[in-house]
Amino acid sequence: MPIETPSSSHASAPPSRRLALKTFASLASVAAIGSLGLSGCSREAGGPAVVKKTGDKVAFKYPNNPSFDLIYLADELGYFEGTNTRPEYVGKIAAPQIIPLVGTGEIDFGSRMVPLVISAIASGADLKVVAAGGKTLQEAPHMKYFVRKDSGIRNPKDLEGKTIGFNSFGACAEFVTKKYLRQHGVDVAKINFVVVPDEQAEQTLVTGNTDLAIIHAPFSGRADNAEPLVRLWSDYDLDGGLGGMAPYSAHGQFIRQHPEAVRDVVAALAKAGNWVNANTEEARKLVAKRINMDLKNVDRYAYVDDLVVTEPPIQYYIDILQSEGKLAAGKVAVKDVYTNEFNPFAQQQAAKS
Repeated sequence: MPIETPSSSHASAPPSRRLALKTFASLASVAAIGSLGLSGCSREAGGPAVVKKTGDKVAFKYPNNPSFDLIYLADELGYFEGTNTRPEYVGKIAAPQIIPLVGTGEIDFGSRMVPLVISAIASGADLKVVAAGGKTLQEAPHMKYFVRKDSGIRNPKDLEGKTIGFNSFGACAEFVTKKYLRQHGVDVAKINFVVVPDEQAEQTLVTGNTDLAIIHAPFSGRADNAEPLVRLWSDYDLDGGLGGMAPYSAHGQFIRQHPEAVRDVVAALAKAGNWVNANTEEARKLVAKRINMDLKNVDRYAYVDDLVVTEPPIQYYIDILQSEGKLAAGKVAVKDVYTNEFNPFAQQQAAKS
C-alpha cells in the first residue's frame, strides 16, 4: 500500500519498518505516475488541458477517487441536469497531486485544503478557490487522530520518537498537527512524518508501521470501530474547527474561458452540500455504496452553508505558513486565494445586504 516519505524521514526506523515504508513508497510513486498519465492524455504538449465538449455540454476534468465528495453526490443527485456542464472523471489521482494538476490545468477542478492552494499560488500556479467545502463540527470532525490501544501514547509529548501517518505534506494534517504539538511543548523534529492514503491509514497503524494515524472522513469511521485502536483527538479539539474548511479550486484558464460552467459547478456543489447537511444519513448511504464500505464505518461530513467562502480560515493558514517559514510575508493576500463571484448564494447574500 502506498506511503510517500521525505528522503531522510525514516532513516532511524527499525529495519522491518524501514523495509515496509520503502515498499509502500515505491508503490506510491507508481500510483502518482499512473495518475499523471491519466490526466495527461487530454493535454496539449507544454500547455493546459484541452477542454472537451460533448454536444453542447462543457466537460470539466475531475478525479475519480474513493472519497466523500460533493461532485460525485451532485452528479448522483442530478444537480448538473438542466445545465450545460458535466463532470468528466479522469481516474484516481493521488491526493498530493490534485492541487498541482489543477494548477497546470491537467484537471479543471479539485478539492484539497487551503494551505496547498496558498502555496501553489505563491509558486505561480494559475488557480483559485471558487467554493468552500467541508467544515469541522465537534460531531463531524474533518480528521481524527488514532493510536493503538497498547501503544502507551496518550498525550502529545508521547509522540516524540514516533511515526505519524497522514495523507499528504503541506496540508491540514501537517500544519494543524505541528501547531498543536508545539503548543504542548513537543519537539516536532523528533517525530517521523510519513504519507499514507486515508483508505490505508487504519491498517498501516494496526500493523505497526505507524504509531499515530490522522484519518479523514469517511475512512475515519472504520478506525473508530477498529478494536485495536483508540481515538485520541479530532481537529475540532486542536483548533475548534478553524482549519477544517476543504474548498474547491479551479484552474484559472478554465474559469476565464468557461465562467458559466464554473457557475454551474459551484451551484451544484452548494446544493449538494446543503443537501448533505439536511440529509446526513442518506448521504452516508450514497457514499457507502460508492466506495463499497459497510455503512457503519462511513463517517459523516458537514459542509459550509451554501459553500460561501469566508476569510478567517484562509488567513489562519497564511499565518501558519508564514510562521513555518513556508511563505514570505505579503507574498499572498487572502483576496488572492478565493472568489465568491460564481456562487449564486453569495450573490443573493450580497444583494440582501
